[in-house]
Amino acid sequence: MKRIIFVCYGNICRSPMAEAIMFHLLKENNLLDKFYVESAATSNEEIGNDIYHLAKQKLIEKGIPFGPRRARQLRADDYDNFDYIIGMEKHNIYDIKNIIGVDYKNKVMRLLDYSNNPRDISDPWGSGLFEQAYNDIYEGCTAFLDYLKKDLDV
Repeated sequence: MKRIIFVCYGNICRSPMAEAIMFHLLKENNLLDKFYVESAATSNEEIGNDIYHLAKQKLIEKGIPFGPRRARQLRADDYDNFDYIIGMEKHNIYDIKNIIGVDYKNKVMRLLDYSNNPRDISDPWGSGLFEQAYNDIYEGCTAFLDYLKKDLDV
């Protein structure tokens, strides 16, 4: 089973949205038995908090199920516990590498680096642009799933 962890700054908006979207896409493609999906933060500011209410609202609006959860911070040992460590933007990648150390197995990538239009996913917490964040995350998860399917040869 391949293990994926999505990472953003606080683990209350982008990374839990990516976790929910990816879980939904894996379920639609009958691949839940092949993957484990989780999310985490680079900071400790929101530890223990649930998904931000506007992120929840966007997921509900788009028909993406999610369950109750609590934000957690990425740990150095997550490097050994996950096959893919997926950040939302270049600042997350920098912070991830500060937490895990050297990425000698090339596990750390930005989500939209798997797409045809590599770029950062802006933090909607300050901007309120949850529709844009959702669209970017969905694009990234879809492209990432295509990559994973090729790797699995399905």
